[in-house]
Amino acid sequence: MRIRSISFALLTLAVTAFAVVNMSPLQQIQVKDINGKETTLGAYSGKTILLVNVASKCGYTPQYEGLEATHQKYKGRGFTVVGVPSNDFGAQEPGSNAEIQEFCSTKYNVTFPLLDKMHVKGAEQHPLYAHLTGKDAAFPGDVKWNFGKFLIGPNGQVLKRWNSDVTPDSAEITGAIEASLASK
Repeated sequence: MRIRSISFALLTLAVTAFAVVNMSPLQQIQVKDINGKETTLGAYSGKTILLVNVASKCGYTPQYEGLEATHQKYKGRGFTVVGVPSNDFGAQEPGSNAEIQEFCSTKYNVTFPLLDKMHVKGAEQHPLYAHLTGKDAAFPGDVKWNFGKFLIGPNGQVLKRWNSDVTPDSAEITGAIEASLASK
């Protein structure tokens, strides 16, 4: 029985190592979820992700409704929205993670995952956004405002990028989501 336990442990370790080696650099960046648990975008490996920096007190905040609708429409096909609260633009996300989570669930019935509040630009920019916006990024340049969007393919490659004024349920975004889901 002991040999069986050791064999299972070694097999589990090998599978985990294989998964990490096959993740893109973007999928390996350490982040925390809204509850403070360490994770990576690799947790969504194999899924198409619409990553959006969000804020509760912004003129674009009603986009939460479209984000949730898009999440619901495609989640059964290997898609998820991931919200990234940030207070970098006009101090429009001043709340704690608990307050953000409460706001999102009660005001917009958000069920998609939210990450820990982070800096998406500036001197304290999180490594996730440094990777997404740096000079070697697929779509370089700072995020301009709240509700900037990145479409990330199942393999962790950034496919598209949109500014705040492009709504999550627009034909432009849903068409790109559908194209990514069809290519899996």
